[in-house]
Amino acid sequence: MATKIRLQRRGRKGYAFYSIVIADARAPRDGKFTEKIGTYNPNTNPATVDLNFDRALYWVEVGAQPTDTARNILQHEGVYLMKHLRQGVRKGAFDDAVAQQKFDEWKASKVKGDDAVRAKEAKAKKEAYEKELKAEKAVNEAIAKKVAEKKAAVAAAEAEAATETPEEAPAEA
Repeated sequence: MATKIRLQRRGRKGYAFYSIVIADARAPRDGKFTEKIGTYNPNTNPATVDLNFDRALYWVEVGAQPTDTARNILQHEGVYLMKHLRQGVRKGAFDDAVAQQKFDEWKASKVKGDDAVRAKEAKAKKEAYEKELKAEKAVNEAIAKKVAEKKAAVAAAEAEAATETPEEAPAEA
């Protein structure tokens, strides 16, 4: 049986959300699968991946063939790096502790990069909000200025009308 690691589409139209599954190569895309090992949401920036790392590593080591997108996801999560490090341990190049240390260093740098992307996105969003707020304040000030001018013109007209008609006032006796 040829086993594949592939994506199974979920979500609504125009908003795809994927499950990462282990399936027989002959099964349809959204059909029967052997095991679900994670999810992939490309709608966030950066894309969100929730992966059962140990099961993914197991399936890669026993020979399951990932699709191109699944391979990219697994590489991004470090499954192929850990497979490579485990092969080095088996060959005697280094021990488990060194392999785990190398993987942890790689993962820390990856997390740092993802955090930088999220921070940059949040900063851009905040700047856009502040720019929009500044533009809205300018529009509101212009409207307030026009309203003040109209009120001043109405008050001036009333004052002028009041000064012109003192003789029309009824005499009190």
